[in-house]
Amino acid sequence: MKNLFKTNVGRLRIIAYLEGLSLLILVFIAVPLKHFQHNPAMVKTMGPIHGALFLLFIFNTISVGTEQRWKFKTTTWKVLLACIIPFGTFYIDSKILGKVKE
Repeated sequence: MKNLFKTNVGRLRIIAYLEGLSLLILVFIAVPLKHFQHNPAMVKTMGPIHGALFLLFIFNTISVGTEQRWKFKTTTWKVLLACIIPFGTFYIDSKILGKVKE
């Protein structure tokens, strides 16, 4: 785990995990609570957290894509698309980010 903090790809993997987790919490817990229980507190808390992680993920993806010389048409767009699909960041971590040479 400590090795992930030492490289840009490792940091991107951590951010991807956190961003994916925040999206799942927002979509499957916070939004249903807001609409069915009329309790918007969790959306008000998780919304900004997810937004910050989303932006961090976007910036780090572009940074790693440039550093690793990813072709936008084959790799970068897939990683960027993953952050708006539930479970997408977990899939991308196993299929692309986990296989990137540091």
